Amino acid sequence: MTLNRRDFMKLSGAAAGAALAAPELAVASSDKPDLSRYDDDWGMLNDEYQCTGCKTCQYVCKKRMGFDNSGDIEYYDNPRDLNARNYTVVKLYKGEGEYSYVKKNCMHCNDPACVSACPVRALVKRDDGPVVYDPSKCIGCRYCMIACPFDVPKFEYESATPEIRKCDLCVDIVTDESRTEKDRRTLCSATCPRDAIITGRRKDLIKEAWRRINEKPDIYQHHVYGEYEVGGTAVMYISHVEFDKIGFQPFEATAIPRLPESIQHGIFKYWVTPLALFGMLAIVRGSQMKCDPYEDEECIEV
Repeated sequence: MTLNRRDFMKLSGAAAGAALAAPELAVASSDKPDLSRYDDDWGMLNDEYQCTGCKTCQYVCKKRMGFDNSGDIEYYDNPRDLNARNYTVVKLYKGEGEYSYVKKNCMHCNDPACVSACPVRALVKRDDGPVVYDPSKCIGCRYCMIACPFDVPKFEYESATPEIRKCDLCVDIVTDESRTEKDRRTLCSATCPRDAIITGRRKDLIKEAWRRINEKPDIYQHHVYGEYEVGGTAVMYISHVEFDKIGFQPFEATAIPRLPESIQHGIFKYWVTPLALFGMLAIVRGSQMKCDPYEDEECIEV
């Protein structure tokens, strides 16, 4: 059998296509995963319908972190987005006959992409919920910033000794076992005048979210954002406005770190790709025994 370059390229394309067409290659699944192992994690529920945009949460968060507003009054009161000095921001959405205030901060994912991307474990997911950062381990690679699907981690570009900055879910408060469950609240939820932010165990927050939705089904979207998105998050949202309008992307239920894993495992499932490649190489090798490169200029030489 003679194999010229044109036939070789056709065979390569066919082998690659067969390998990549394996049915197990779906990179994300809409099936709802079992997230019961995160039931007792600490988290927050943000109710955008109840939020009045007072920005008390924004203010107390910044004060807790020791940041002042010297020379930065405009951005202190109304930061345009999360940054190294603002871990929580409240923004206004105005649509056609509707509006909503939107609180933004770290989502504290159940299976965080930032933790998966960090090569030195400067970011870790605690067993009780919060995703926390250790500046003593950070090497400044900023992979976490690229990996985060919610664009949360921010870098101190203006500092000579920069760190990554983000909400830590008031970890020193919510994980303080000397406090009662009722007193283990983030500062933003403790100071919210309308219960638009509540702190609690993830399973209890989900129950409260659906209670509010079912109590006012004509007002709320019938969806708890973060219950399943990207493998579930500790910080969740309910809203009277469609989530994609207020900046929340419609992620599927597969955790971000599991996506490359599913691709890799899918490609090598049942040895489809290796067998296809080895088969192609065997054909190429066999063809070399039956063609003469001196007589056929398109004969492949190995």
